[in-house]
Amino acid sequence: MRGRAALVSALLGVLAWTPAAAPATPAAAAATGATTPLDAYLDNLRTLRTSFMQTLADSNGKETERASGTLIVSRPGKFRWEIQPQTAAGARASAGELMVCDGVNLWFFDRDLAQVTVKPVDATLSATPAMLLSGAVDVRKSFAISGAGERMGLQWVLVEPNGADADFRSALFGFDHGDLKRMILEDKLDQTTTVIFEKIERNGPVRPAEVSFTPPAGVDVIGTPRR
Repeated sequence: MRGRAALVSALLGVLAWTPAAAPATPAAAAATGATTPLDAYLDNLRTLRTSFMQTLADSNGKETERASGTLIVSRPGKFRWEIQPQTAAGARASAGELMVCDGVNLWFFDRDLAQVTVKPVDATLSATPAMLLSGAVDVRKSFAISGAGERMGLQWVLVEPNGADADFRSALFGFDHGDLKRMILEDKLDQTTTVIFEKIERNGPVRPAEVSFTPPAGVDVIGTPRR
């Protein structure tokens, strides 16, 4: 759950970058505070609806998980992230996981365990990519953001949390003509999550029910939601 939650809360083998191959903070990067493609993207973003493909690789670059899913963002502060792990032939299929931030609480529903975990937003989204995309706080106060050059036809932006308590070390956001196409997240366990966004719809309608959550009857609920 840790690696997945760090992404969405949140964000593939087809993008063959390992932590060593991904651009580090380059000398040519724009100074912190300069306008980047990410700033322009967020300034014009009200809602986002996209599907994605995702892989998780270990510190040696070996793929350990593969999944597909959907992400819905309604700014400010709300999102819905649903993921379905891909299983090997003969393995028991997972029912998948759902994470919903309703602007007040963050809900995580593990369908396989029939278990819901809930925490207030300010206790869980202090420095995650999901917080950045959903507009829950002032981005520049929580992250150092700089241009990271062009590679594989995309314009990259490097995002690093200012605090030591964040779930991830760095994230790279890749843009094509202003549209967010890929994200590479390196966590504190030296794992790398790579996401490719597909079927992207910006600033379309999002129903309130899509970014709210009520625990299904019969599931265990851990934590107390803030009212």
